[in-house]
Amino acid sequence: MKLTYKQRLFGFIFIIFAVFSVCIIVSEQREERKYRTEALESQLDGYVEVIHQYIGQNHLVANDTIAISPLIKILPSDLRVTLIDAEGKVFYEKDTHDLKSLNNHLDRPEIMKALYQDYGSNIRMSASLNHEYLYYAKFFNNYFIRVALPYDVQVQNILKPDNFFIYIVLTLFVLVFILLNLVAGRFNKSINKLRNIISRLRNDQPLPANINFPDDELGEMGKELVDIFNFREESKQAVELEREKLIQHFQYSETGLCIFTPKREKIYANSHFLQNLNQIVDRPIFDIDNIFEDKALHPIEDFFAARHTGENHFAFQIERNGKTFNLQVIIFDDKSFEVTIRDITKVEKNRLLKQEMTNNIAHELRTPVTSLRGFLETLTDQKLPAERQEQFIQRAYLQSIRLSNLIDDISLLSKIEEASDKFIMEKINLVQVINEVRIDLTDRLSNNNITLFIDVKPDITIHGNETLLYSIFRNLMDNSINYGGKDIEIHIKDYMQDNKYVYLSYYDTGKSVEEQHLARLFERFYRVNEGRTRETGGSGLGLSIVKNAVLLHKGEIHARKFSKGGLEFLFTLAK
Repeated sequence: MKLTYKQRLFGFIFIIFAVFSVCIIVSEQREERKYRTEALESQLDGYVEVIHQYIGQNHLVANDTIAISPLIKILPSDLRVTLIDAEGKVFYEKDTHDLKSLNNHLDRPEIMKALYQDYGSNIRMSASLNHEYLYYAKFFNNYFIRVALPYDVQVQNILKPDNFFIYIVLTLFVLVFILLNLVAGRFNKSINKLRNIISRLRNDQPLPANINFPDDELGEMGKELVDIFNFREESKQAVELEREKLIQHFQYSETGLCIFTPKREKIYANSHFLQNLNQIVDRPIFDIDNIFEDKALHPIEDFFAARHTGENHFAFQIERNGKTFNLQVIIFDDKSFEVTIRDITKVEKNRLLKQEMTNNIAHELRTPVTSLRGFLETLTDQKLPAERQEQFIQRAYLQSIRLSNLIDDISLLSKIEEASDKFIMEKINLVQVINEVRIDLTDRLSNNNITLFIDVKPDITIHGNETLLYSIFRNLMDNSINYGGKDIEIHIKDYMQDNKYVYLSYYDTGKSVEEQHLARLFERFYRVNEGRTRETGGSGLGLSIVKNAVLLHKGEIHARKFSKGGLEFLFTLAK
């Protein structure tokens, strides 16, 4: 809540007067306490002098405690008397009989002060009696006389300053604030009149045609406000033009954007501009006004130097550290301009990847389509025996199946990469999925004399998509059947699990691959030359589907040569 002028004035005066009053009160209380303390110390000094004179007049030996005792008895009962020799040894302590148990007293604050000053005093806790005392000590040639009073309520009241002065200050407080309220109230009326004018200006309400201001300082302020209002209307139109300019071009800025004046001075830069800029320049840049000195941005300088009238757009690309950036310059009518830096690495990679995939798909489709066409043309153009016709029809059917499988694999892979959010994720029993694959491949496994060993705990569940989990194990088994050879074994095992992941091992004992091919096994349409050709019926997308499906399940997969021959895949699936 914003404070009013009257409240601020009250607060300001209150702080000043409070600080001033506190200083006076503290000073007065300190002086009064000092005066009362000196009075009490004077009283204690009298006791000390009496004891000293008694010892001197009676020619008593200082350590003759029996001779001193009669004097001690006539002193106040709560007065503690201690006699200490020059070396700090206590040879008399009132009401204390075991003097040997007392420590050396030269380190006591009051004794140390008395040694170098006329006297020493201190308020502290007694080390021997465990009670707080007001101590007073004096040194007389070869011994100290120390007296002490318990620092209790009675002594505290003696030293406590009088509060009369505080009451006077509080009374002045009340009188000052009553007077201040009267003065501030009159001035606040004039402020309220001025505030009404400001409220109209703030709410864009029209000002009256004739405004009469008083002929004083407030009147001058009112006239200044009217001039400010007129200037603000002009500035508002200019700001609106700049705002529309920014809004228009922010719509085209996907990443870093900076707007410059015609003199190359920065007007505005978003958070991504400097970040992207430092990825394409040779040296780190922290001052945007000097970015055009870097050679990476020389094409922009060349554009400004060679551009023709009406040419207000320029774009080019820069590749740095494996990333591709698109830089764009747009010049406005007032000669100011903007520079945008957009990271198009993913876009460029996707473009190249799609181009490569399109070429690969066309290449892969060409073989079955050509074969299918050849078989059909032979059946159409030539009269063949029934047995021969059946053979060509069977081959055409197999090519159509291969073509259909290829299209299905391409569709599944595209969906995983571009529409992964469309897959329904739920709790799936892993053994159940593996058994479904085993049942579907029973005939092929039997025909190739392949033995499948499943060593996965029956209660393991995965938070995933059943179709994709099926495709992982189906493609791995298809890969072993197609390329591993006959009379082999396939092993699936969960060798470890934690709170987040299940760790799986899949391997066969068939044909292996050379070490240099392992890193590329998961690439689309990649085939190892030996024993892994198109003739075996694979689409070349199986392992790529496996990898993308594992990644979609927040896991990782790696391939390596199995120790006993064959190929092993180690992968994780998130629970």
